[in-house]
Amino acid sequence: MAKVIREYIDLKYDKNVVKESIDKKVPIVLKAILQRADAVNQNHRIYPKSILEREVNNYQKAVAEGRATGECDHPDSSIVSLSNVSHVIREIGWSGNDVVGVVEILNTPKGKIIQNLMEAGVKIGISSRCIGETAKTNEGYDQVDESLLLVAFDLVSEPSTQNAWLHESKQIDMVDIRKLVPKIDRVNRVVNEILKGSQ
Repeated sequence: MAKVIREYIDLKYDKNVVKESIDKKVPIVLKAILQRADAVNQNHRIYPKSILEREVNNYQKAVAEGRATGECDHPDSSIVSLSNVSHVIREIGWSGNDVVGVVEILNTPKGKIIQNLMEAGVKIGISSRCIGETAKTNEGYDQVDESLLLVAFDLVSEPSTQNAWLHESKQIDMVDIRKLVPKIDRVNRVVNEILKGSQ
């Protein structure tokens, strides 16, 4: 059964720079590591680079169209709720095995919550939200398989015990996933796989 998969990475920023941006009424734009490939993460999960590369390539369309939005906190849904949007990913790419990007904090109600927290120096993380399945490796890790679909990158708090919230959310049937992922995005994934295979 496919499930919502979440990962957490610290978002590095200087609260003084954030305050200056707020005072000058200019957008808060941050460079960040969004995800990491081929490495065991905090909850013993591995994302093969080939699978992440495919999903980052597919996500580029959302970035280019200005719809690569994310929420303040992780919902249990595989759909981004516009009423909870706090930021948008303006660029995404690779640096070695790290997925890196440029994140703009928006002046939406939820974005202003993030701005105020950052100005106060509160530690904030960025966390990927995906749908997919995992399989156990010989070493006992959960490895993400080909079913992975990248949904969004959300801004979240880091709990005192990281594993307290790094968990699989409610299970979702594969039939439901097809309804949740727009048809054009599924077509783009197929086309990208065909083009990749012909190179």
